[in-house]
Amino acid sequence: MWGYMGNMMGYGGGWGFVGVVHMLLWWVLIILAIAVLIRWLIGGTGRSGSSSDRSLEILRERYARGEIDKNEFETRKRDLGL
Repeated sequence: MWGYMGNMMGYGGGWGFVGVVHMLLWWVLIILAIAVLIRWLIGGTGRSGSSSDRSLEILRERYARGEIDKNEFETRKRDLGL
């Protein structure tokens, strides 16, 4: 009888604290995997695309302010591979 109650309470022969830690680590791993998958589906790190977008935005701003002319704008745009 006492052995049965001990198992019910998590004292006798069970995983106890190690089982709780294992379960928590498992859920953390699952949540991280889902987060990585979502980030990958949305578009990776986002650094490569936003970098070229930001470069083009700066060029357009400089052209709009009159800091560079149309020829220089086109030359720099072509140099950046945009």
